[in-house]
Amino acid sequence: MIAKICKFFDEITLRFSDYVITDTKAQADFFIKELGAVSEKIETIYLEADEKIYYPRTQVKSDELKDKFVVLYFGSILPLQGVDVVLETIRKLKGRDDIFFDIIGPIPQSLQKPIQSNVRYTDWLSQEELAERIASADLCLAGHFNGSIAKADRTIPGKAYIYEAMKKKMILGNSSANRELFREDAMHGFVTMGDSNEMCRLLPEYINKNEREQSKIAY
Repeated sequence: MIAKICKFFDEITLRFSDYVITDTKAQADFFIKELGAVSEKIETIYLEADEKIYYPRTQVKSDELKDKFVVLYFGSILPLQGVDVVLETIRKLKGRDDIFFDIIGPIPQSLQKPIQSNVRYTDWLSQEELAERIASADLCLAGHFNGSIAKADRTIPGKAYIYEAMKKKMILGNSSANRELFREDAMHGFVTMGDSNEMCRLLPEYINKNEREQSKIAY
C-alpha cells in the first residue's frame, strides 16, 4: 500500500512537471514506461567528476604495495552498489598475495567483511585523499554489481565518472546504463552483475596485461 501511494505521488509529480532531467537514458525509459512521463519533457544529462580534484596523475605506491596489483573500490555502500559481490570476490581470492584490495567506505557488520592479509579497509577519506588513493591503484571497481535490484541496471555509478576523469582502468557491471557511455576496451571491462566468480576470473587477466605492459616499458 505504501509503495502504491509513493508511485501515485511520483506519477503526479512527473505529470505536472514542465521539464524532467534524468542521469541516464535507461532511467528516462523507466519514467516513461512505469510512471507515465512524457518523453518530450525528458532530457538526459550525464554526471561529471570534479576535475579540480580528480585528474590524471602519477602516484608512487608505498613500499608495502609496490610489488602488489592494487584493486580499489570506494562507495557509500548502498545495497544497489553490490559491495557484497566485491567482498565475496576478496574472500575467494584470499590466497592471491599478488593482489591487494583497497576498500574505502563504511561497510556494516552485517556484510561480514573478510579479514585477511591482502585487503585494507578505510571507513572515510576526504575527496583529496581519495583521489590520491585512486591514483595509486592499478585497477578500480566501478559497479554497480548488484544483480537483483532493478535500479542498479538503470544508473551509472558516480565513481565511474571519477575513474574516467583520472584515466584509470575500471571494471563495470554489465548494465544498460553503463553501456550508454562505456565500451569494452583496454580501459573498461564488464562483469555480469551479481557474479563474483566472473570477477575472480577477470582480475588475473588484468594482472597479466599489467605485467606485459610493464615489461614493454622496461624494455
